[in-house]
Amino acid sequence: MFLLKTKKRLSTLLIVLVSGIFIFFFGLGTTGLVDETPPLFAAAARAMSESGDWITPKVNGIFRFDKPPLIYWLMGFFFSLPKNELWDSFGSLSARLPSALGSLFLMLMIGDTLFCWPQKGDRQFLTPIVASLGFALSPLIIIWSRTAVSDALLTGTLGITLLLFWRRMASENNDQCTSAWVFLGFAILTKGPVAFVLASLTITSFLFSQRDWKRLLCKINPKKGFLITILISVPWYILELIKEGRPFWDNFFGYHNFQRYTAVVNNHAEPFWFFLYIMILASLPFTPFLYHGIFQAFKDLLKSSKASCNVTETLYTYSLCWLTSVLIFFSISATKLPSYWLPAIPAAAILISKSFIDLKNSNKSFLYLWIFNILILFGISIAFFFSNIWLTSINDPEMPNLASELISSGIIFKAKFFFSSFTLLAIILFSLQSKNIFLYLQILLLIGQSFLMSPIRKLADTSRQLPLRNISKLISNTREGNETLAMIGIRKPSLHYYSRQIVFYEPNTKEGLINLSDRLNTDRRINYEDQPDYDHKSLLVVIDEYSSREQHWSNINHQKLGAYGIYNLWRIQKSDLNKYSELLVNSGYKSDWKNRKVEKF
Repeated sequence: MFLLKTKKRLSTLLIVLVSGIFIFFFGLGTTGLVDETPPLFAAAARAMSESGDWITPKVNGIFRFDKPPLIYWLMGFFFSLPKNELWDSFGSLSARLPSALGSLFLMLMIGDTLFCWPQKGDRQFLTPIVASLGFALSPLIIIWSRTAVSDALLTGTLGITLLLFWRRMASENNDQCTSAWVFLGFAILTKGPVAFVLASLTITSFLFSQRDWKRLLCKINPKKGFLITILISVPWYILELIKEGRPFWDNFFGYHNFQRYTAVVNNHAEPFWFFLYIMILASLPFTPFLYHGIFQAFKDLLKSSKASCNVTETLYTYSLCWLTSVLIFFSISATKLPSYWLPAIPAAAILISKSFIDLKNSNKSFLYLWIFNILILFGISIAFFFSNIWLTSINDPEMPNLASELISSGIIFKAKFFFSSFTLLAIILFSLQSKNIFLYLQILLLIGQSFLMSPIRKLADTSRQLPLRNISKLISNTREGNETLAMIGIRKPSLHYYSRQIVFYEPNTKEGLINLSDRLNTDRRINYEDQPDYDHKSLLVVIDEYSSREQHWSNINHQKLGAYGIYNLWRIQKSDLNKYSELLVNSGYKSDWKNRKVEKF
C-alpha cells in the first residue's frame, strides 16, 4: 500500500513538473528583456557577476537599493556560468530563470501538499494537479514567472514558506520546524520585510481561528525559528548598512518600503477596492470557482469555530486566511500594483481546487458557476471577433505599427479560433455533465500556451526590443575614444544593459538639453566595464523620432549614424551642445537634474 501511494505521489509530481516546465520554461530565453524594470535587475546582477562585488547592486554606475540581493545573486549565478554568452546571447534566460524556478517549485509544493494531505471528502487523484494548474495558469503568474523581476521569486519563497508552516502544523510527527523558517529568510532576502509581515498575518489569523492554537504555535517553534530566519536574512542588511550607511537606509527602508506603503510613488495610485478587481483578472477564466471556493472555505471556518476540527482538514481555512491577509495588507497600501497580488494566487488556486472537489462529489450541478464561466469564455471570444474596434484604439508611440502587425502575424485569428473552440468545448462538456470538465479546460489552456503566447512574445520582442538591441550594436561599432552616451526622450534602461555603457537619460525638454550639457561636465561615473572619456570632443545620442522633431534638438548640428525603429543614433560635438545650452540659459531656462534625483534606480 505504501509503495502504491509513493508511486502515485511520484506520478502526480511528474505530471505537475512536466506541465510547469512547459508553462514556465518553453522559449524562456528566446526574446530580449522588456523595459522598464527587468533590464535594471539584469544589469545589477550581471555587474555583480563581472565585478565580484556581491554585496551592493549597481546599475549604470548608480547604487540600486530598491530590492534585497537574493534575486541578484541567483541571476548573477546564472550569468557566471561558463560560456554564458553562447547559450544565452540576450542574457534574458539567466535573468528570468530565478522567476521561473520560484514558480515551478511552488507549483510542485502545492501539488505535493494536496496529495499528502487530502481534504475532507477528497480522495481524488486529480485534485493536486487541478490546484497546481490553477496556480500556474493564472494570467499574472504566466506573465511574472517569465519576467526578470523579484515578484515571482517572492511568491515562490513566501508560498513555500506558508505551505511548510501548515504542513508542520498538520503533521503528526515531531520533526523540527526548520525548513519553513529557512524559506522565510529567503523571502525576506527577496523583497524585504513585507515577506515577514504577510507570513505573520497569515499564521496569526489562522491560529486565531483554531481552538488549539497554542499547541499549533508550539509545533512551528517560533523562538528557534525567528533565530534561523534572522541568521539567514539580516547579515546582508547589516553589511550594506555598514558599507553604504545613510543612503542605503533612506532608499531601501525609507523610500522603497515605508514610503511605498504610506504614500503614492511613481503615480501608482489606485482605489481601495483595486485588488478585488485584480483578483477577478488573476484567476480567469475560473474566477467564479474562486468565489465559490472562498464562500465554502468561509462556511468551513464558521463550522470549525463551533466544533473542534482536525487540523489536517484546515488547508482551505488556512488558504482563506492567506488570501485575506494579502488582500487587506495591500489594499491599505497607498501604492498599488497588479504584481502585489501575486503572493495571494497560490491560496486562490487551492481554493479553486475546493470547487473541483465539490463538483466531483456533489449531486448539485452548480449551474450558475458554469454559466458564469462559459459567459467569460464567450466574452473573450467576442472581444477578439470585434478586434477591429479596439485595435484602432491602440496608440503606443514605441510600436506605432502594432495594430497592423497583430493582424498580419495571424495572432488575432489564432485567438479567435482558440477561444471560440474553447467556449464550444466548454458548452459540450457542460451539457454532457462531465465531472472532469474543470481539468479538461485546464489542459486546453495548457496547450494554448504555445499556440498563443509564443507568437505574442516574439512579436512584442521584434517590435519593441529588437530596435534597441540593434542600435546598441551600432553604438559598439561606431563609438570613438570611449565617447559618452546619452538617451533623449523615451527612457529605456535596456540601452544600458545591451550596450554595457554608462547612459545619461534626459527628457526631450529644453531643461533636458541644459541638464545633459551640465552633467557631462559634473556627473562623472564609471561602470565595471565602461569608463567613458568625459573630455572627448563628441558624444553619442540615442533620440526617438518624436524628440528629434523638437526644435531645440533638431537645430543642434549632428551626424546621423543610423536608425532602428523609432530610435536614431546621432553624434554631436560637445561644443555645439554647450553653445546651444548657453543660449537656453540666457533665455531663462535652468538645469533641474539635481532636484529631480535623476536616474534614481
